[in-house]
Amino acid sequence: MSIVMEFVHAVPHTAQEVSYALAPIIVIFFVFQAIFIKMPKRQLLRTIMGIVYTFLGLVLFLVGVNVGFQPAGMELGGELASKEYNWIMIPIGLVLGFVIVFAEPAVAVLNKQVEAVSGGAISSKLMMGVLCVAMAIAVALGVIRVLTGLSIWWILIPGYTLALILMKFSPNIFTAIAFDSGGVSSGPMTATFLLPFAVGAAEVIPGRNPLVDAFGMVAMVAMMPLIAIQILGAVYSSKLKATDLSPEELARLDEYIDDEEENPSLPVFEEENDT
Repeated sequence: MSIVMEFVHAVPHTAQEVSYALAPIIVIFFVFQAIFIKMPKRQLLRTIMGIVYTFLGLVLFLVGVNVGFQPAGMELGGELASKEYNWIMIPIGLVLGFVIVFAEPAVAVLNKQVEAVSGGAISSKLMMGVLCVAMAIAVALGVIRVLTGLSIWWILIPGYTLALILMKFSPNIFTAIAFDSGGVSSGPMTATFLLPFAVGAAEVIPGRNPLVDAFGMVAMVAMMPLIAIQILGAVYSSKLKATDLSPEELARLDEYIDDEEENPSLPVFEEENDT
């Protein structure tokens, strides 16, 4: 019962903070509504309901983060880092980074938009797989920094240098997607669980400073998708050159191959022999 009361007591303070954050946006909206936009009454009511849902959603989310999610991440990181075998944080970080992408709401939206813009040539499943691998490596690198005290510059400078070099070999659309996905991946789940996980570990390891060592986790998460997606773009570009197909034709060919593998009864097209 005491746990429930902790959540209840956190609601008023969190609601006040959310009100302060939303108030300028709401005021500007109603000023523009009165002067310029002038929505119909029905549409205005729907917008007001959307504001109410946004307020309630933010309050519930932040209460869950501040009372439950964030302390759990710090406790887990501190407990693992205090063990003699604290190296186990590295494989655990790999797993956490891989699966936490599925919980990022902005990642799902980005993947669907990329699939739509590319005409199916870049599927949402492929994007999700690449982002999962990138996040796993990023979290593992962040944990290694916390455990060893390695300077962040030894990772960021080579990483971003590689990302800039890959721009020469990756199509423009992949470069644009990569730089967008870096910000999307470092979203609410990263800030509310992975970052406290690193902070909790840095607080119990002698000689570590959470401000210096733990907060590099976000930088790792923002960097790795730039590299992973541009590598995907370079591979995709070489595949196009090898087949002499347009992106749309290549997407249709890949879709046919996938369908044929799932359903072997589909007809197989063979080249006719010259007679």
